[in-house]
Amino acid sequence: MTERVVLAYSGGLDTSVCIGWIAEETGAEVIAVAVDVGQGGEDLDVIRKRALACGAVEAEVADAKDEFADEYCLPAIKANALYMDRYPLVSALSRPTIVKHLVAAAKKHGATTVAHGCTGKGNDQVRFEAGISSLAPDLKCIAPVRDYAMTRDKAIAFCEENNLPIATTKKSPYSIDQNVFGRAVETGFLEDIWNAPIEDVYDYTSNPATPRDADEVIITFKEGVPVAIDGKPVTVLQAIQQLNERAGAQGIGRIDMVEDRLVGIKSREIYEAPGAIALITAHQELENVTVERELARYKRQVEQRWSELVYDGLWFSPLKRALDGFIAEANQQVSGDIRMTLHGGRAVVTGRRSERSLYDFNLATYDTGDTFDQSLSKGFIEIFGMSSKIAAKRDLA
Repeated sequence: MTERVVLAYSGGLDTSVCIGWIAEETGAEVIAVAVDVGQGGEDLDVIRKRALACGAVEAEVADAKDEFADEYCLPAIKANALYMDRYPLVSALSRPTIVKHLVAAAKKHGATTVAHGCTGKGNDQVRFEAGISSLAPDLKCIAPVRDYAMTRDKAIAFCEENNLPIATTKKSPYSIDQNVFGRAVETGFLEDIWNAPIEDVYDYTSNPATPRDADEVIITFKEGVPVAIDGKPVTVLQAIQQLNERAGAQGIGRIDMVEDRLVGIKSREIYEAPGAIALITAHQELENVTVERELARYKRQVEQRWSELVYDGLWFSPLKRALDGFIAEANQQVSGDIRMTLHGGRAVVTGRRSERSLYDFNLATYDTGDTFDQSLSKGFIEIFGMSSKIAAKRDLA
């Protein structure tokens, strides 16, 4: 029986060439799987037909936008997930979504191997292969660009020799990965970290320096889930899409950073994530109103570790699963409205209201009606500072 390989297929040059390349190198039949996580571009049926024309014995396409939003982006919003305190895990979140579809296709078609188009120096190879091995430990993984030294020049030559139905001339100066949660841009002149990004790098966001009227928005959450925008019910996908448009029009969500890759190198990345940044900013502020102090302090530690695990490709790991349970519990009271002004590249919170609020006006006010018993504070401070006071007497002796 002929071996079968499931290929993560994008419809572009590299993965189109991978179909015939894998068949030549391994003698296997190739099943192409394309997953729509809101990256835009060509119609899924066009991509499916191209895969078949390039030699795939079968091709599957999946509209996974709602799945991606509900099962991957939403947990990141609840976790206020920002790797290195800045990056909202745009690409890292899409990989486990795609992995689930690759593994399902491998089981359906009796494949023994899964292939992807990643290089040997990025994070995505780890995200794909660690995810696949967690869901299906018996599946093998190959990466033609990494494992068979499939350079772009070789890919173009292969494409032309085999008359594959894909353009080989146009090449963006950037490496771009995008989905509904955001957009990642690297390589080209950006690899010199002294070079400032230019406007043509951006697509999801307008120039924040351009004068325009501010946009005020009210986001409603229920147990950490965005459920309405300006009072109108939305799905998680719709919330992201609407805020991509509105926050993006104000230049919100541009990130230029040098980040620590899992493979040990530092990499300069440009990100655009207007909807993600707006939603996480709103969610963080609603947590400030509704989550008890000690839980909130501990959750901030969990958020950092959760973000690192997802960035490192360990979405399906036991620790990530356990932390999911904590984050879900911590979001039980995170319900209410956040009002924000979107303007000049910033999403600024201007109002908060919640039936689950822990903010007590009568305790917080300094005016008439103050119910806080200030006479208790003197004794509290004496006891609270006692251990430090005792240590200071010893150290200063």
